[in-house]
Amino acid sequence: MLTVGELRGLVDSGTVDTVLVAAVDMQGRLQGKRCAGRFFVDEVLAHPAESCDYLLAVDVEMNPVGGYALSSWDRGYGDFVMRPDLSTLRRIPWHEGTALVLCDLEREDGTPVEPSPRRVLRRQLDRLAARGLRADVGTELEFLVFDDTYEDAWDRRYRDLTPANRYNVDYSLLGTGRVEPLLRDIRNHMAGAGLRVESAKGECNPGQHEITFRYADALVTCDNHSVYKTGAKEIAARHGRSLTFMAKYNEREGNSCHVHLSLRTDDGRPAFADEGGMSAPMRHFLAGQLAALRELTYFLAPNVNSYKRFAPGSFAPTAVAWGRDNRTCALRVVGRGAALRFENRVPGGDVNPYLAVAALIAAGLHGLDRELPLEDAFVGNAYAADRATVPTTLREAASLLAGSAVAHEAFGEDVVAHYLNAARVEQAAFDATVTDWERIRGFERL
Repeated sequence: MLTVGELRGLVDSGTVDTVLVAAVDMQGRLQGKRCAGRFFVDEVLAHPAESCDYLLAVDVEMNPVGGYALSSWDRGYGDFVMRPDLSTLRRIPWHEGTALVLCDLEREDGTPVEPSPRRVLRRQLDRLAARGLRADVGTELEFLVFDDTYEDAWDRRYRDLTPANRYNVDYSLLGTGRVEPLLRDIRNHMAGAGLRVESAKGECNPGQHEITFRYADALVTCDNHSVYKTGAKEIAARHGRSLTFMAKYNEREGNSCHVHLSLRTDDGRPAFADEGGMSAPMRHFLAGQLAALRELTYFLAPNVNSYKRFAPGSFAPTAVAWGRDNRTCALRVVGRGAALRFENRVPGGDVNPYLAVAALIAAGLHGLDRELPLEDAFVGNAYAADRATVPTTLREAASLLAGSAVAHEAFGEDVVAHYLNAARVEQAAFDATVTDWERIRGFERL
């Protein structure tokens, strides 16, 4: 991480010549500009950069789409102000002479852009702070590595790609050794960008791996998550390989993004643990997760493909239940003492971390403020239980979000309407697409 003074020195010496000025879009991607280092320190620090407001009103393909109050042809597609958050300033060592700063989006009058993912999370963190609480978060991203370049994968329409491992390498040191030059490069570069690396391990799907990082303050973790996701793809490309975080690439195990969350008080004491184990605040907070999980699932699973993960026996959850160290439940309680926390197993690798963590905090505060009682921990195989389940389609999740009093109260009407439109756009695009499955099934035989 860099201070402004350190950056000025690096620019003066010619060590840094480029500063990436980035904001996070609805899909959790980094969008922005490459500024000359001298221009950044002389101009952008005092007069922030700008970007077109369509960045929060496009689909995954960057097509402007209708239905957004925030930005449209009728509103002229004006500019946002990209105000650098200087606490995020860092070196990006996989790009020569490059630093990066993340930005908050504002209107010209300085008011925040409410549907901006970073702002959505900040508002929930403010609600926690008003109760004397802070959130620590860790995210665990899985990805699939292929021996094909991104360009080759595109030209082949992502069919018949060659996985970096040919078989299940879950926990296999031999299996990760095959991919270690790439994994090591990612780990070391992320450490150079200010992330605290913990470990790398193989996973179940051929070519699937996971690199984990130490938990941190919720906003810091989400910022790091976005930097890591972008950087891992760029580093893979430099190795002549490609990797994907999409939730479900094929019919085997999907890519998860388990989110771990705990609370502490303003003076640093753990809020989830007491002498008896789980504190009353944790029990209420966890009860809120159960109560609001279905109606807030959209923020954990924002794409049509996200819902393909939720299959019995797949290590992706289906049942709305909590258990102690039980991976069949959507919510898994792990750790003890100061490390006591819960893990939400619903999100996939395609999740926007800011929106997901904001949803977990909103659900928890719903339970905390109402002192909701916590049901007994589920014991056994939750896949086989007669329990409510997470939504099985994007359409169902959007419908539940639309009727969610928790979401409307926590996020506000404008934010809920914005992301409901995003869900409708994604669903409509899928509904209009003729898939390979349909052609193979129906070309001759129907």
